[in-house]
Amino acid sequence: MKHIKKTLLSQAVMATVVMSSQGVFADVIGDALSDGTAYGDFNLRSETVDQDNGLKDASALILRSRIGYITGEVKGFSATIEFEDSRVVGGIDDYNNTNDKNAGEYSVIADPETTELDQGFLQYKTGKTTSKAGRQVLTMDNHRFVGHVGWRQDRQTFDAFSTKYTPTDKLTLQYAYLDQRNRIHGEEKDIDSKDHLINASYKLGVGTVTAYGYLLENEDADKTIDTFGVRFGGSTKAGDIKILYTVEAATQENEEGGSSDDADYLLLETGAVISGITAKLGYEVLGSDDGGYGFSTPLATLHKFNGWADQFLTTPKEGLVDMNISVSGKLAGGAWTVAYHDFEADEDSATVSDLGDEINISYGKKFGKQYSAGVKYAAYSAGDTNVDTDKLWVWVGAKF
Repeated sequence: MKHIKKTLLSQAVMATVVMSSQGVFADVIGDALSDGTAYGDFNLRSETVDQDNGLKDASALILRSRIGYITGEVKGFSATIEFEDSRVVGGIDDYNNTNDKNAGEYSVIADPETTELDQGFLQYKTGKTTSKAGRQVLTMDNHRFVGHVGWRQDRQTFDAFSTKYTPTDKLTLQYAYLDQRNRIHGEEKDIDSKDHLINASYKLGVGTVTAYGYLLENEDADKTIDTFGVRFGGSTKAGDIKILYTVEAATQENEEGGSSDDADYLLLETGAVISGITAKLGYEVLGSDDGGYGFSTPLATLHKFNGWADQFLTTPKEGLVDMNISVSGKLAGGAWTVAYHDFEADEDSATVSDLGDEINISYGKKFGKQYSAGVKYAAYSAGDTNVDTDKLWVWVGAKF
């Protein structure tokens, strides 16, 4: 009888604890949700592509809608959920969307119609450490090796665990493990991976020095790319002139199908800011392994580099040397940029040496805190490869 009473008492106590904990848990969840923030980000963009080949000129009008919610923080924990939709507007969809729509008929505009979970992660922040687990936007340094490809309507995210530790205001340590690369071409072309990203930076008086190691493994293609590098960038004052400088070097080993290739990377950039005008001169080399393999950056925001016409999203096997100059400034409350690129092969072959040149022009302006508009143009003139390509974008955006 005593045993029965003890058992009943234990069950009653356990039931009370569970019910109480459920109530506390519900209160915590309620507080987190009630203290959260909802947001929206919308971009309506027209894009046209004219190429000197047998493909028809492409045109697209696409609305990208992104809505999300960030909970309040409870004991260091918070959560973010965000959905993204890209949709053709007005039936203007004469383009190859890289996802089996009009392939081989129209030029490419890499914005397929999609509806997907863009971000969904749990964050824990304590002291000088912030960690995230789940689908997330992840960038490092200037996006050259790890970026979100935010220019495309379906941006790149990662299913990942990431952590950032800042023991001092000068030192930042980052690590991320990527289980899946959610690319810009829709869910059908996402890539299963086992990627390790390591990045450490330290601020000096004249700039920031960064060391990194990016160990990428594409499970779908049985392919690994290991990259190790060092970057230094900063600025200094010379009277009323601000001097800019960046130098970066990296080495890479690519293994695929039982073969191995090595290539190097080099970036030299200098510039100045005078009376609000910024001028830069750059020299970037994505090296070649004896004309058989070109240095690769598969996680980068590639549109940001080597010309907006996107002719070198994949580095040619002969490598790529990009000599470029840009000028930018402010006008009528907006920002403008003009840039010129001259492309050559790093390792000439019998048929490939000159890789063409390109002119880029853009102007964008914000209207208040919520609205924006812009126009952008790229004109690529072919060399020994590719074809002449003109691209034009016009867009309006709103954020709430």
